[in-house]
Amino acid sequence: MTTYTCPKGHPSSTDDFCDTCGARIGGTVPVASPASAPPAPAAAPTAAPAPGRGAPCPNCGTPRTAMWRFCEDCGYDHNTGKVPDLETPPAAPRPAGQWTATVSADRGYFDANAIEGVEFPEHFPERRFPLPTPQARIGRKSTSKGTDPEIDLSAAPLDPGVSHSHALLTVNIDGGWLVSDLGSTNGTYVNDEATPLKAGQSRTLGDGDRVQVGAWTTITLHAPTT
Repeated sequence: MTTYTCPKGHPSSTDDFCDTCGARIGGTVPVASPASAPPAPAAAPTAAPAPGRGAPCPNCGTPRTAMWRFCEDCGYDHNTGKVPDLETPPAAPRPAGQWTATVSADRGYFDANAIEGVEFPEHFPERRFPLPTPQARIGRKSTSKGTDPEIDLSAAPLDPGVSHSHALLTVNIDGGWLVSDLGSTNGTYVNDEATPLKAGQSRTLGDGDRVQVGAWTTITLHAPTT
């Protein structure tokens, strides 16, 4: 609304005579009414906390105590925005079937021992024995001594360094085998090691591992084929 000012300074809604004192207004300059004040700007929304120290984990809400990549509580990856899969992969199935052992004459083992008075056999056919569970004995059969091992090394050509009760193979909890020396006279070796097992000492064996007994006998374990 436009207002006018009379010579005496009164505001008037008409432009000829003042509404207050009746003085003539002609020739005065109208005064524009003050413009309405612009509305105050809306308050800016509070910014979300930056994904830094103290920011909650988007997955579990645990505060981020440092600029580590992974949440200390749930493992959330702050870089990729993903939660890692924590499921344990299934264990590989055990091979079905029966373990076997191959008995052969080992020239390298014989030369390393060099037992006086013992000669390496000119002919030694390789023999294969099934390994029954839970254990298989290694030695030489003897009626008088009451020994009847599952891996019988009494056949010719005879290795004179093998005791009647030489060593014992036992299935372990993982499906492999353990070999233990039974107090043999000449010791039980594993995979060409320089020191034999002590009486009662055991060693874990797997597919392809070798047990060496006597002067030249090597027993190689074979896992079941699938």
